[in-house]
Amino acid sequence: MPMLTRRVLRLINRFNAAHPWDHNAFYHRWIMRQLPTRFGRALDVGSGSGDLARLLATRADTAEGIDCDAAIVARARELTDASAPIHFTVGDALTQTPPGPYDVITCVATVHHLPFTDALTNFRKHLAPGGTLVIVGLFRAQSRLDRLLDVVAIPLNLAMGWLKNNGHRPATRPVWMTATTRPAAMAFPEIVREADQVLAGAHFRRRLFWRYSLVWRQR
Repeated sequence: MPMLTRRVLRLINRFNAAHPWDHNAFYHRWIMRQLPTRFGRALDVGSGSGDLARLLATRADTAEGIDCDAAIVARARELTDASAPIHFTVGDALTQTPPGPYDVITCVATVHHLPFTDALTNFRKHLAPGGTLVIVGLFRAQSRLDRLLDVVAIPLNLAMGWLKNNGHRPATRPVWMTATTRPAAMAFPEIVREADQVLAGAHFRRRLFWRYSLVWRQR
């Protein structure tokens, strides 16, 4: 069975490499539904190639994106209309966050690269009264429910890769970050427990494709 599992995983990884799709962008529209129709300033932490920051700018007076990967930030600037109210910064999200306050802060697939409690404290500090924080993060599978979601996510992941690429290998590759990534270390209950100490009243949910969501509004 372990040998079969490894073989299946190799085949899945080979298929995903040939039919890539952006698991993070899958949640962008959901993130936008958590936000007001219009808001003043927005910050996307771990902004990557800028897709979410550009979406935020359609509702915000100004949008900021910060990412530690200089190459992906350069790409984000190339992809963004010069007239758009967006500014991208290369920097550390804990020590070089562009000064707030922000009405909206988003963070997708990034917070597991940071000291968790410090990151949440920093987000809270930069969030304006009444502002909204939305995090879509990665967690380490631990419980039976986590394993069940994994089982469900695998065929859906393959189907999404097939549909997003119309059943073909893409002519151009998606824009990925070049900085080193690492797997999530915290299980979902740990995330909820630690986050609740900083962001009392936050709403959490396990999600497909190895993600969870956190939504919190500053009083």
